[in-house]
Amino acid sequence: MPTTPEEATDAPAGTAPPVDGVRGAPAASAPRGAPTGAAPRGPVRGRPARRAPLALAASVTTGWAALVSLGPVLIVASLAHLVSGGGGSFGQVLKVGLAGWLLAHGVVLHTGAGPVGLAPLAVTVLAVWRVARAGVHTTRAIGGRHRGSPRLAASAAVAVGVVYGLIGALMATLADMPGLDVPAASAGLTLGVFGFVAAAVGAAVESGARARLLRRTPMPVRDAMRTGLVAALLVLGAGAAAGGMSLAVSGGAASRVLAAYHTGVAGQLGLTLLCVLYGPNLAVWAASYLIGPGFALGTGTVVSAARVSLGTVPALPVLAAVPTTPASGWAGLLLAVPLAAGMAAGWLLARRRLRPKGAVTGDRGAGGAAGTEEPERPAVGWASLLAGAALAGPVAGIALAVAARASSGPLGGGHLAEIGPDAWPMAGVAAGLVAAGSVAAASATKMLIGVRRKGA
Repeated sequence: MPTTPEEATDAPAGTAPPVDGVRGAPAASAPRGAPTGAAPRGPVRGRPARRAPLALAASVTTGWAALVSLGPVLIVASLAHLVSGGGGSFGQVLKVGLAGWLLAHGVVLHTGAGPVGLAPLAVTVLAVWRVARAGVHTTRAIGGRHRGSPRLAASAAVAVGVVYGLIGALMATLADMPGLDVPAASAGLTLGVFGFVAAAVGAAVESGARARLLRRTPMPVRDAMRTGLVAALLVLGAGAAAGGMSLAVSGGAASRVLAAYHTGVAGQLGLTLLCVLYGPNLAVWAASYLIGPGFALGTGTVVSAARVSLGTVPALPVLAAVPTTPASGWAGLLLAVPLAAGMAAGWLLARRRLRPKGAVTGDRGAGGAAGTEEPERPAVGWASLLAGAALAGPVAGIALAVAARASSGPLGGGHLAEIGPDAWPMAGVAAGLVAAGSVAAASATKMLIGVRRKGA
C-alpha cells in the first residue's frame, strides 16, 4: 500500500518514509510534471532573517532623517527671504537654509558681522529625534533588534554617525557663499559626533543593550538618573510656562515689533516661524531665570530675578517677553519652582520604590478564579532611597547645563557676542535645589507610607 502524506509526516524522525510497502526505503521521485500535493513552503525554522548591509541601511535611514529635519528650515528661510525684500536668487535662499540647518546642529557660521552660533533648539530637538530613529531602524535592518548586543548597537551608531558627518560636510560645501563661510571639516566632525550620540540612544534601546546595562547598574544610580531627568524636565516645563505667560502679557509690544517690519502676511509668517524655532531657547532662558542666575542678551548684560541690566535688544517679537525690571512682590515666589520640581520628582521616586508589587490579583478568565495575594517588593531602606534622591540633584544639574549650553551662543561680534545663560552657575544652583527638594519629599513620603501601613 502506498503511504499517505499524513503517514509519511508522522514517521519517526531520522527515518525515511516507506515506499511501496518497503519500510525505510528512500522515497521515489515523482514523474516530471506530476502534481506532488506538497503544501506551500512556509518559513523554515532556524533560517536567519535577511539582513541589510550596514552601509546601505545607515545611508537610507540617516538620509531620511536629514531630509525631515531640513524641511522646516528651508520653509522658514524662504519666508524670511520675503522679509528681507525678496532680493537674491533661489540658490541663495537654499544656501541660507542649509546654513541654518547646520547651525541647529551646533556648527558655528562665520559671517561678515561675526560668528553666529545661536542654534534654534526646535530644529535641534527634531534632528535628535529623527537621528535616534535612524539608529533604531538601522539596528532593525542589520538584525540587532532585542539581541542585547552592545556590539551591534555600537556598529549601527557608528555607521549613522559617519553618514551624518558626510552629509554635514556636503551641506557645508553647498552652503558656502560670499559673506557666509561654513568650514566643511568642522561641520562634518560636529554632525558626526551629533549623529553618533543620538543614534547610540536609539540603537541601545532597540537592541536591548540599554536594558542589559541598566540591570548591571546599582539601584540608587538608576533612581538618581530617572529622578534627576524628571526634575530637569519639570524645571524646563516651568520655564516654558513662565516664558509663555510673559509673552502673553507683552503681546502688545510683540505685535508692534512684528508690524514694524512692513513685510506683508508672508514676511510676518516667516518672522513668527523664526520665533517658534527659537521658542525652546527662551524656555531654557526662563528656566535659568527661575533658578536664579538668569541669562545674558549681550556682552555685559544680565536678566535675572534680582537684577536686570539690558542694552540693545534684537528686534524680534518674541524678545518682547524679556523682563525689564527685577522681580518683586509675588513674582519672587517663582524662584521656588526648582525646589518644587525636586520635591515632585522625589515624591514620585518614593511612591514608585515603596509601592507594593500587587496586593490582590483580579479575576482571570471566564472561570472567575478568586484573587490571590502576591508578595510585596523587597523592603527599601533609607540609605538606598535617600542616595537616589540626593544624587538626582547632580543629574538634574548636568541635564540643565547641557540645555543651557545648547541654548546659548553668539549672534555676531561686538555687543551680541554673548547670548543665553551661563551653564555652570545654572547647573550648580539647580543641583542644590533639586537635591534638597528630592530628599525632603522622599523622606516625608517614606515616613507617611510607613505610618499608613502600620495603621492598617
